[in-house]
Amino acid sequence: MVKPRLYVKTGCPWCDEVIDYLDARGIGYEKITVSGNHEAMQVMVDLSGQSKAPTMDWAGEVLADFGVDELVPFLRARGVWV
Repeated sequence: MVKPRLYVKTGCPWCDEVIDYLDARGIGYEKITVSGNHEAMQVMVDLSGQSKAPTMDWAGEVLADFGVDELVPFLRARGVWV
């Protein structure tokens, strides 16, 4: 299974909700905090075309500015049953 990258911001309640959801279900990901990290922020903006978090990159498929409601179908479409 591909390990997605999750771009988050410090203090972002949607980011925290998504992290809690993924952790509770044992879904692996690489967390990248963009707050105070210009290079990581630029990568996120280049991927998604915007600066809002959370943003997930799953092998080049991007889900940007989302909550758990949008995350569930995104994961299911990639074969992750949540």
